[in-house]
Amino acid sequence: MATLGIIGSGNIGSAVARLAVAADMNVVVANSRGPESLQELVAELGPLARAGTVEEAANLGDAVVLSIPLKAVKDLPEGLLAGKLVLDTSNYYPSRDGRIEELVTSTVTSSEMVRGQLGTAEYVKVFNNITAAHIPALARPEGAADRSALPIAGDDAAAKAEAEAILSAIGFDAVDAGTLAESWRFEPETPAYGRVYFSDPTVSDDQLMDTPPGPTPADQVQSALDAATRVNVAERRF
Repeated sequence: MATLGIIGSGNIGSAVARLAVAADMNVVVANSRGPESLQELVAELGPLARAGTVEEAANLGDAVVLSIPLKAVKDLPEGLLAGKLVLDTSNYYPSRDGRIEELVTSTVTSSEMVRGQLGTAEYVKVFNNITAAHIPALARPEGAADRSALPIAGDDAAAKAEAEAILSAIGFDAVDAGTLAESWRFEPETPAYGRVYFSDPTVSDDQLMDTPPGPTPADQVQSALDAATRVNVAERRF
């Protein structure tokens, strides 16, 4: 039985953990506060889940979901995820992460930067373009007519194939959005970010919280990716 390590127990990490145990995967969840802070979550998740240290989540996971603020990645122990398949959910939010010169100047994408910081080739960007509440709400069994898709980006074909298999097991199809250099296509303020998973993506901002999620198949995600233009990160609103 596969084991998924999850570093970061916030909304996205917890949502993925719930789908993983529902798919009969073992899960090791970790955060910066230590295993004792995760007892309520692992009790909810059930016998397939355990709390661990960041090192345990990395070592025990056949793949590792990294779901921590972008600015915290550089503080992970050096070499922690070397040789591991990493599914990274992070986005660059200047208001939270501060000014990062190479991102502000678009020298690299945030994914290229994180992959370099982690020192692993088996790196895939995923789960960064969907709200946490929509992850369990839109998950469907393979073959379901109303199954939704998530974009993935990466430079390693084998890593993307493994990521696609994990996504399929927990309830989503995958759309290959290209390399890490192209991962900006589903970052904040692009058509494939957030709104695409609402039943009516065109509603006004003040009505968005009252709008339910809606099935978002692969062709709809692909159209959103194709429509993207690169956002000037220096002018990003959040």
